[in-house]
Order: sequence, then structure tokens, then C-alpha cells
Amino acid sequence: MQSAVIRELGIIGEATKNLVDDIRKTFKNIPWIKIAGMRDKLIHGYFTVDLKEVWNTAKKDIYILKIGVEKILSNKDEDENND
Repeated sequence: MQSAVIRELGIIGEATKNLVDDIRKTFKNIPWIKIAGMRDKLIHGYFTVDLKEVWNTAKKDIYILKIGVEKILSNKDEDENND
């Protein structure tokens, strides 16, 4: 299960690196740099991954990110409906 959580957090971190700047600038309250940094630690940390930090991220921070992503998607839907 740890491997799966680490893998998914890595995917999320990689995805944040590919976001357009407009999204990052509009949603400044989401810690994009920290998310990408977590990905780098997980992918390149090898034997130094802090499992407690991974667990706390999965338990708490992912929910906060989920809310942010829902806002992004809601804004996108509104923009598309206004076009």
C-alpha cells in the first residue's frame, strides 16, 4: 500500500509540473512548488523517503488539494459555458 500511495503522490506532483502558468497564478493558495518538490523527494529520494510525511500528506493534504482541483474544474466549466 505504501508503494501505491507513493506512486500516486508522484503522479500528482508530476502533473502539477505540467500545469499552465495561468492556473498556478489564479490558484495561488495551492502550494504547487511544494507538491512538485514532494514528487521529487519521492521519486529521487530512494531510501530517504519519510513515510510519516507521506502518510500525513495522503491523510490531510490530498483532501485540501482535491478541493482546489474541484474549484479549478468548476471555473473551467463556467468559462466554457460563457463562450
